[in-house]
Amino acid sequence: MKTHYETRYASSPKAVKAYDTKELRDEFLIDNLMTEDQLVLVYTHYDRYVAGSAVPVDAPITLETIDPLKASYFLERREMGIINVGGDGTVEVDGEIFELTLKDALYIGRGIENVIFKSLDKSNPAKFYINSAPAHKTFPTKKVSKADANKIELGSLETANHRTVNQQIIGGIVDTCQLQMGMTELKTGSVWNTMPAHVHDRRMEVYYYLDIMEGQSVCHFMGEPQETRHIWMQNHQAVISPPWSIHSGSGTSNYTFIWGMAGENLDYGDMDVAKINELR
Repeated sequence: MKTHYETRYASSPKAVKAYDTKELRDEFLIDNLMTEDQLVLVYTHYDRYVAGSAVPVDAPITLETIDPLKASYFLERREMGIINVGGDGTVEVDGEIFELTLKDALYIGRGIENVIFKSLDKSNPAKFYINSAPAHKTFPTKKVSKADANKIELGSLETANHRTVNQQIIGGIVDTCQLQMGMTELKTGSVWNTMPAHVHDRRMEVYYYLDIMEGQSVCHFMGEPQETRHIWMQNHQAVISPPWSIHSGSGTSNYTFIWGMAGENLDYGDMDVAKINELR
């Protein structure tokens, strides 16, 4: 097992205006997730958020600390959310074992020393998508299956954005310090996510795209509402969204994405909407 990590620094909207395609992708796209038998982590200076993955195939994967945390163990001062997007697997949390099937979530509170990821069938390995944020208090570890999620129906087929939002790690379901996670599934025939677009200057966000059909893609839109940019996304890739940026996308077919966020507050509805006909 090997741990691969990198650090991404925060960029100002003024600087991003001058980025070419490669610079934009290098800064915000995470394109090495779901590497087999590796713990892959990206530490971003936006709210000190970490996004990553663990795909145990030949052996279990242990959550190791990384140098930027300056911690004796990864969750010494952090909380974590995990959503399994692959085959059945388990997460061992200080000796307690949680089984996660497809699209089940697990919240782990601050202070947990040992986390071990394992697949139940190496021919169909679990694919654990990981988000983590700093925590000032310890809350209990809790599993939230997709069936247990708070479900919200949004949009319509007429506007190509009919979707189900599955709120899994969010207030009212799980107590957290600042981390929130959930999963949005677009209906057949719908391709737009998070439209109308919005920004929330009080917290950052990461989108992780999955269930993209072979040969299809998603165009993710970011940037200030009056100065937008785009990044073409493939299956099992993530994109970092700064607090000043919109985060929206349109696919060449329907798809699913996992959203994770952290920042100053936990109000899911706290956002500044950008009118569709005023985007530039």
